[in-house]
Amino acid sequence: MGNRAVFVLSGPRGHTRHRSSYGAVDLDLDLLAGPEALLPYLRSHAQDDGWYPDDMVEAGVLADEDRRLLLVFAREGAIASQRTRAATLELLRCAWPGWEVRWLYDGQGGLRAHLGPAPEAADTAVYPGPALELDDEELDDPDPLVAVVTVGADRCHVLADINDHPVEEGPALLERLRDAPDHGSHRLRADAGIHVDPERRRIGWWLNTARAHGRSPAARWPGWTVEFWEDRWAEHERACGGRFAPPAPDRAAALADVRDRALERWAGPRGDVRARLVAALPHAVIGQGFAPAVTAQQAAAARAAVERAYGTAVGT
Repeated sequence: MGNRAVFVLSGPRGHTRHRSSYGAVDLDLDLLAGPEALLPYLRSHAQDDGWYPDDMVEAGVLADEDRRLLLVFAREGAIASQRTRAATLELLRCAWPGWEVRWLYDGQGGLRAHLGPAPEAADTAVYPGPALELDDEELDDPDPLVAVVTVGADRCHVLADINDHPVEEGPALLERLRDAPDHGSHRLRADAGIHVDPERRRIGWWLNTARAHGRSPAARWPGWTVEFWEDRWAEHERACGGRFAPPAPDRAAALADVRDRALERWAGPRGDVRARLVAALPHAVIGQGFAPAVTAQQAAAARAAVERAYGTAVGT
């Protein structure tokens, strides 16, 4: 299975593509090392001119050194959590001073669209997450993986945030949830959400992560006005009259938490995983999608960049 990631590195001689079978894990923390430490690390991943299928890629980066442009997407990690997302993005911008940092809500499809190739044909099948019962154990987690659906002035449903965003179901979403458990309200965090106003035929939706496909949600709701709120979940809170009201992120605590996690990520040198496997299994076919080694010097430079970014963010 893996946790696939793609890295596109642009320069004066064009761009190179690099793929990693496990690079999506903690990519957001890797990025906090800043361009000087991170770009050589990404460049040392296996180069590959192909693309994974869009729905198989969990994270990705395009770094254009000439334009000083950084495009990022991820489906998990501190940067995808409502509790720490704003803090992670703030630290990321501090770690890449002078760069424009943009989030790609369409995932790898958005990255490829930036480069110019024709987008991958949109998959017409939609795989929605199931509606959760009021006592589902997922709701015991402080950062539940859920999507919140509020309908009109009185209904609130909570779905597992797996597979496709509920906006992609179109009006069939309303029929599916007709007999689903009504939570009344949702006071916990969420990864995504949608408010449906049947009387005004208006939709507003948001997410913290990235969609697997570039298909247009508006096309799924003919005759409706569809507004994309990006990651501005507060728009949902206002639109539904507070039935979705997650706890406000604690900026100071979130900044410190993300800094600590990034420092742990870059705590010291890392070995060459593929080299170890080749040595241990000389007759096996070992793929190229493993992370390269990190030297003690590289790790120290990354930690220094993390500390600088944190100092900039908190004003010290």
